[in-house]
Amino acid sequence: MAAAAAAAAVGGPQPPQPELPAPGLALDKAATAAHLKAALSRPDNRAGAEELQALLERVLSAERPLAAAVDSEEAAAAGGGGGPGAAEEEALEWCKCLLAGGGGYEEFCAAVRAYDPAALCGLVWTANFVAYRCRTCGISPCMSLCAECFHQGDHTGHDFNMFRSQAGGACDCGDSNVMRESGFCRRHQIKSSSNIPCVPKDLLMMSEFVLPRFIFCLIQYLREGYNEPADVPSEKDLNKVLQLLEPQISFLEDLTKMGGAMRSVLTQVLTNQQNYKDLTSGLGENACAKKSHEKYLIALKSSGLTYPEDKLVYGIQEPSAGTSTLAVQGFAGATGTPGQLDSSDEEDQDGSQGLGKRKRVKLSSSTKDQSIMDVLKHKSFLEELLFWTIKYEFPQKMVTFLLNMLPDQEYKVAFTKTFVQHYAFIMKTLKKSHESDTMSNRIVHISVQLFSNEELARQVTEECQLLDIMVTVLLYMMESCLIKSELQDEENSLHVVVNCGEALLKNNTYWPLVSDFINILSHQSVAKRFLEDHGLLVTWMNFVSFFQGMNLNKRELNEHVEFESQTYYAAFAAELEACAQPMWGLLSHCKVRETQEYTRNVVRYCLEALQDWFDAINFVDEPAPNQVTFHLPLHRYYAMFLSKAVKCQELDLDSVLPDQEMLMKLMIHPLQIQASLAEIHSNMWVRNGLQIKGQAMTYVQSHFCNSMIDPDIYLLQVCASRLDPDYFISSVFERFKVVDLLTMASQHQNTVLDAEHERSMLEGALTFLVILLSLRLHLGMSDDEILRAEMVAQLCMNDRTHSSLLDLIPENPNPKSGIIPGSYSFESVLSAVADFKAPVFEPGGSMQQGMYTPKAEVWDQEFDPVMVILRTVYRRDVQSAMDRYTAFLKQSGKFPGNPWPPYKKRTPLHPSYKGLMRLLHCKTLHIVLFTLLYKILMDHQNLSEHVLCMVLYLIELGLENSADEESDEEASVCGPERCHDSWFPGSNLVSNMRHFINYVRVRVPETAPEVKRDSPASTSSDSLGSLQNSGTAQVFSLVAERRKKFQEIINRSSNEANQVVRPKTSSKWSAPGSAPQLTTAILEIKESILSLLIKLHHKLSGKQNSYYPPWLDDIEILIQPEIPKYSHGDGITAVERILLKAALQSRMNKRIIEEICRKVTPPVPPKKITAAEKKTLDKEERRQKARERQQKLLAEFASRQKSFMETAMDVDSPENDIPMEITTAEPQVSEAVYDCVICGQSGPSSEDRPTGLVVLLQASSVLGQCRDNIEPKKLPITEEEQIYPWDTCAAVHDVRLSLLQRYFKDSSCLLAVSIGWEGGVYVQTCGHTLHIDCHKSYMESLRNDQVLQGFSVDKGEFTCPLCRQFANSVIPCYPGSNVENNLWQRPSNKSLQDLIKDVEELQGRPGAFPVSISSETNLSKEMESVMKDIKNTTQKKYRDYSKTPGSPDNDFLFMYSVARTNLELELIHRGGNLCSGGASTAGKRSCLNQLFHVLALHMRLYSIDSEYNPWRKLTQLVEDMNSQLGNEEQQAEVPILYRDVTSLLLIQILMMPQPLHKDYFTCIVKVLFTLLYTQALVALSVKCNEEDRSAWKHTGSLKKSTYDAEKSYKVLLSFVISELSKGKLYHEEGTQECAMVSPIAWSPESMEKYLQDFCLPFLRITSLLQHHLFGEDLPSCQEEEEFSVLSSCLGLLPTFYQTEHPFISASCLDWPVPAFDIIAQWCLEINSFTEKHAEQGKALLVQESRWKLPHLLQLPENYNTIFQYYHRKTCSVCTKVPKDPAVCLVCGTFVCLKGLCCKQQSYCECVLHSQNCGAGTGIFLLINASVIIIIRGHRFCLWGSVYLDAHGEEDRDLRRGKPLYMCKERYKVLEQQWISHTFDHINKRWSPHYNGL
Repeated sequence: MAAAAAAAAVGGPQPPQPELPAPGLALDKAATAAHLKAALSRPDNRAGAEELQALLERVLSAERPLAAAVDSEEAAAAGGGGGPGAAEEEALEWCKCLLAGGGGYEEFCAAVRAYDPAALCGLVWTANFVAYRCRTCGISPCMSLCAECFHQGDHTGHDFNMFRSQAGGACDCGDSNVMRESGFCRRHQIKSSSNIPCVPKDLLMMSEFVLPRFIFCLIQYLREGYNEPADVPSEKDLNKVLQLLEPQISFLEDLTKMGGAMRSVLTQVLTNQQNYKDLTSGLGENACAKKSHEKYLIALKSSGLTYPEDKLVYGIQEPSAGTSTLAVQGFAGATGTPGQLDSSDEEDQDGSQGLGKRKRVKLSSSTKDQSIMDVLKHKSFLEELLFWTIKYEFPQKMVTFLLNMLPDQEYKVAFTKTFVQHYAFIMKTLKKSHESDTMSNRIVHISVQLFSNEELARQVTEECQLLDIMVTVLLYMMESCLIKSELQDEENSLHVVVNCGEALLKNNTYWPLVSDFINILSHQSVAKRFLEDHGLLVTWMNFVSFFQGMNLNKRELNEHVEFESQTYYAAFAAELEACAQPMWGLLSHCKVRETQEYTRNVVRYCLEALQDWFDAINFVDEPAPNQVTFHLPLHRYYAMFLSKAVKCQELDLDSVLPDQEMLMKLMIHPLQIQASLAEIHSNMWVRNGLQIKGQAMTYVQSHFCNSMIDPDIYLLQVCASRLDPDYFISSVFERFKVVDLLTMASQHQNTVLDAEHERSMLEGALTFLVILLSLRLHLGMSDDEILRAEMVAQLCMNDRTHSSLLDLIPENPNPKSGIIPGSYSFESVLSAVADFKAPVFEPGGSMQQGMYTPKAEVWDQEFDPVMVILRTVYRRDVQSAMDRYTAFLKQSGKFPGNPWPPYKKRTPLHPSYKGLMRLLHCKTLHIVLFTLLYKILMDHQNLSEHVLCMVLYLIELGLENSADEESDEEASVCGPERCHDSWFPGSNLVSNMRHFINYVRVRVPETAPEVKRDSPASTSSDSLGSLQNSGTAQVFSLVAERRKKFQEIINRSSNEANQVVRPKTSSKWSAPGSAPQLTTAILEIKESILSLLIKLHHKLSGKQNSYYPPWLDDIEILIQPEIPKYSHGDGITAVERILLKAALQSRMNKRIIEEICRKVTPPVPPKKITAAEKKTLDKEERRQKARERQQKLLAEFASRQKSFMETAMDVDSPENDIPMEITTAEPQVSEAVYDCVICGQSGPSSEDRPTGLVVLLQASSVLGQCRDNIEPKKLPITEEEQIYPWDTCAAVHDVRLSLLQRYFKDSSCLLAVSIGWEGGVYVQTCGHTLHIDCHKSYMESLRNDQVLQGFSVDKGEFTCPLCRQFANSVIPCYPGSNVENNLWQRPSNKSLQDLIKDVEELQGRPGAFPVSISSETNLSKEMESVMKDIKNTTQKKYRDYSKTPGSPDNDFLFMYSVARTNLELELIHRGGNLCSGGASTAGKRSCLNQLFHVLALHMRLYSIDSEYNPWRKLTQLVEDMNSQLGNEEQQAEVPILYRDVTSLLLIQILMMPQPLHKDYFTCIVKVLFTLLYTQALVALSVKCNEEDRSAWKHTGSLKKSTYDAEKSYKVLLSFVISELSKGKLYHEEGTQECAMVSPIAWSPESMEKYLQDFCLPFLRITSLLQHHLFGEDLPSCQEEEEFSVLSSCLGLLPTFYQTEHPFISASCLDWPVPAFDIIAQWCLEINSFTEKHAEQGKALLVQESRWKLPHLLQLPENYNTIFQYYHRKTCSVCTKVPKDPAVCLVCGTFVCLKGLCCKQQSYCECVLHSQNCGAGTGIFLLINASVIIIIRGHRFCLWGSVYLDAHGEEDRDLRRGKPLYMCKERYKVLEQQWISHTFDHINKRWSPHYNGL
């Protein structure tokens, strides 16, 4: 781009100016700059200025068209200066030089920084940055701090959290508008402008001249780069331009970082209108500038914007409305011209729009909008820069630059005004954008910085019509996606709604604009303006009405809908964000009396909008059937403002309520939603797919409920309190379609509802009434009471974690409401109602989180089923709450049976809503209750306990809320003349309860049993007359009743006399009496509600006369009515409680109850039940019983399965395990018998059909992680701390082997040590066996079954068919009888010498094995294949240690090392010693016996040349030692004292024929112990110093001739020392030795202890081996006596040995040949080696044998310490900060998860590291998520987190960002699983990682 500059510099069209040196060397630049600066400093600086202009013109010219720079590289080269890049750099260099005025640029920067007066931090960050938010310090909810300011400030005990920025942000530290000063950090507390010196004039003088040109140049580039093609410019071109501009923008960004002084210069430049005019007007003679200006105009035009050259012209051109000039002026006023529009004008203008127009789909006629939408005039660089920023879709760099300037106050105001001016343009660009998500984030990144500041928002509102602009822009945005509403009257509807399927709503594109609007409404001063401005309110209600009735659902009646639309997500989100949240914002400013006026305004316009809506959809009085919309934002606005008015503003409710007719309309749609909810839950909408259930759930879900269902219910409560109660009740039952069910007759026809839905709909209707009458959320509860009720309801459903409670409790969505989640009141209420249960761990189970559980007194007094029903998203939660309640009552002994939901006292009603209780005292309800009680008593169909429960609840509510005591005077028995209809005399429930109803006339189908009976002959005509005296009485029809009331209300409210009676809508909704087959019958009832209740008591208790009035025994009851025994219980208790309350309320009732009880009630009349009904009843009963049986069976099955799983899956508890002993069966059984878990047959394992053990083979490096120091390693959390693996067991063994290989013969080295410390193969089994052929077919079936892909069948993986434990191989069980085994164990009486000979002979015999290798049997094939599996389990590098690849010695070494690995690991599982004895869990899962057979079989294939067999060196004296050492040219064998004794043991045993004789085993152990002991003595002699040595040498030699000299360590030690002194081993004392010398003086005790410790590891491994091979139990013992116990158990100690005097280890020695001779022979080997290599010789002798148990790294207490260090740590490969950093918990290596930079041969770094560090097992802590991920081979799983917050919860992905603390127990569990290799068994959710981690 700036290639042009270079071309110009070389000699472009301008004539070169002679006084300027040609730009070349930096020196020249500096000189020029200095010269110019001097020129400009003179008082008369015109010449200097011109000179500078000319230079800049040349350097910064943008002559060359940018397109060329983008397109062709050749052109760039031709332009000189080597391509665009070079030229730009040149231009930038010039600018830097000029700014510095000849000095160095760096020094200049430093100088400017010194004058930085800014007390604000203002650090700008982009998405994904980690920042902090402290609610204690924040004034604005959007306040945020950078990590540095946060840690520098003091926030202890504050409510803060860390968060990852979504859209980017800026640090508010130092800004007292946004946060309290107490929270400022140290840096920003002190600085105030007073002590900053004034900026010297000449420092920034050059900047003021240079920068305008530079910015203009940038703008020209932006104009050039933007080509407005016919189609949308491709992303690519824009990005290219931006890439080229990168250095320029970065330069500007660097300038902003120089501090306040430079920012104020930039502000001047950016906002100076004169500069802008001079440079950009395009009027000069410069062609280039002209062209650029044209491009700018084109860009404006194409954006749909006009450039008003002249206001008048514009006014004339647009004669559409007279106000347009005014409007334009008003708009221009926003950018600085006077001529504001006053608000009265505005109102007229809105009024003139009229109602008619609003119904059009386009509302663009309003002119005011026009000006807001279409006019843009730029007057400064800032304005045009923002224009291009928007045009280029907010490039990150530009955004950061614009935001970096914000600490400058003057700039902040100018920029905010500019932003507002471009608001409409932003919306248009956003709608067109392909990357709307990114763009949204960038917009909000800017706007949140501007609008969070109340002062600024107020200023812009006043000066730039911010509110007008926002509302208009939102309205315009939504207008683009309107469709006709199909609600109610499809054809003639004039209402339009948004289309939820459009991208605008689906992708939440409107989000940034709405979020800004919510943000500015949170400021009181702005919200007040909004609420006072009628025009705005009208427009806003207009906007809200677009959402009224959106996403309409129509019930599918025939077939299932083909395509389930998911638009409902968009609809709910839109209502919540675009309607509800602004509403909550406004409500938060209507808290006090003084704000009454605002509420009146909103309510007024809301009602107008609602009236318009009813008109638009042609609504009369009946809702259209089978339709429901969940979106009624206008209703909800109205409801919420009403609620606020009564609760906070003391407004009189009636003054803001409309007339009755409007109330009747208002209640229809919310009621329709409630009925539809019941229909959806009754599965009546099942053909609409799952999404309709989703809608029903979302409607009540915690984030939505207080903006949706709560206002709806409240609105219905308001309507119910003001409308006629009979009308309301009948409307409810009609909406719920259960009118026909409410008949006394036993049969009925329901024309609108299928029989199977009747019961649940009736339950729904009654439940709704109970909620309506009991809920007090908006009717008088205080905020704290509401919070408590919500919390109790959630806790009763389930125990909850703290965060899920925060999430589930509907908070007021507006952050400024005061009840902030986590605020003080939340915590105090929580501690009042709940107890904390700390997180627990089940071994092998899932990890629990810390939970809160309700306190006992909460269950006792506060459990409120109504609230629970209202708040449950899933129906099962109600059941769960009841189950928990039942359990509580059982546990506390309050009630043993199945309780009913308790009746809970309510908080008193606010006086304004007293009318609501009239519902309980209206005849319609009483008739319904009476009917239902009667039906339940008579066992009619389709009634349930739930119905009865709700009926009783309603009766009880009525008694609790009855009118004042009825006077007992009027209790004279009502004569028939009082009853104007035959049901109830008055409307008070208390008196109606005792009213006896004798006869009822019903309409019944002709088939009904009632018809057959004649009407009772005895009926006197007058009683019949009383039945017939009223038209509606005979058949009480709810529907007719409702119609009648409706007409009354309409006629009452009509003011014109000629009011037309409203026509009935569709006939199908009229009373369903039209069916011809109905006939009238008269039923004899003779019951009252009281008598029905008493009979019900008998029925429920199953006993006659079970009810006895309690007050007859204890008159006290009537005085203190609250009796605890009645508060919990079942239906019987409820009935008793109601009767007691009825008696309390009136003496009459008390008397009547007593009377009824006195008449010994005859048995309930035999039920008249038809055979068909009986059948259905029986069927029900049978079904119920079957269901119970099934439940019982299932429960039993579950418990069995559980106990089995516990047994099978157990990991750390040996008690409850059934030992599956495989090897030791009873002696009388001849052969071991195995059960196959696949075919179920049991039998021995044979050669032809071998049985195998299910095993899991895995490579393990756990052993290699043992260290020799007790101090555990810590995870590094600073640069200094590093972990070096030098002291690990694996490293030490590696060094040892390579040292041996340097000096000795390779084949001999490979037999002198063990490998497998790293990458050793560990074998474990679940203990189940199967036939190997069965296993093969099982694997085949798995291979064909594609479903199970948790593991890879191709790699041989499977799960045990019985216990489902993960496995990958099968080890054949070696056929053999156990009797033989027992024979082997009988001691023979051979001497040690004989045994030694036998051992040598047996080892020499090749292939002496019961199974001959030559004949390929199935067994031997399987043995080979399993050996192959074992080899393939680990990587080649962990198997090949030989110098000659593929040498057999390698295999040999590998095989016996497998045995070693398994023994060592078992030892670690037992805690590193054998003190506990017994068979541990590991023992039972152990398959060492089988493994040994496999290994032995293969070891025997390699016979060791008898020359080299170490057995000889151990047991025979070689006559001629020298001959062996003579041949120099050949490398020597490893001296016997350097060999690892445990390895020798395994080699000797595996070389013997199997099964092995116990005697031989003991013999081998005895011989090896002598070698081991000698090694210990040698090591001891090397460890101590010269004086000690000579002293010991002397004392020992004196005793050499005593009888037990061979068993005294002193003698032996002195002999060893004297032998080794012949060589050079002890020479070379020097400094090097000091390291070896231990400072302690050696006492006989400490020497004895050293020798024992040296020998113990060998004894432990040997004892384990003996335990597995011969099945002998291990004795348990104290730690001190472990040596003696193990040695006697191994037969090293003579049996007669007594242990009174201190135990001497040497007494275990049993020398096969004279001790001194053999020791001398061994020492000779050492001496000959140390001749040349004394140092190495010594190093090899001192072995570290005491390894500590392996541990994971120690983690710091607080997670923040890890996070702060690692989340910014750079990757060692690419030096960038990785996206997903992780750290290995075994060795502390820092790795990139999924990082492509560290990928090697398609393996990502974590996978690679898991192979190198753990041989395929990796444990990584993901820094950004706080969770631990386990990699095992080719699979991985998320393990969970070991860091929990103060409430015992994980915080995955650090979403909540609360401080996290180390949980020791969890870490222990993790470590345990690592050591015991049980990750595969315990963690269930594995998935393949394809090497991509």
